[in-house]
Amino acid sequence: MAVNCFECIHFYTTWDPQNPRGCKAYGFKTKMMPSIVVKRSSGIECLKFESKKETGRR
Repeated sequence: MAVNCFECIHFYTTWDPQNPRGCKAYGFKTKMMPSIVVKRSSGIECLKFESKKETGRR
């Protein structure tokens, strides 16, 4: 099952128009969804995913 970054506490939107999406857990910004970058570079699903729903954070 693919990770949905929009539901992760580590996902954020940046002010950088070249790299509008970021991951605080891995410390990078990208044009694509961070979970896709992690999958393509490591070959496995993101291991840092933490649901906003489970922690109560929005």
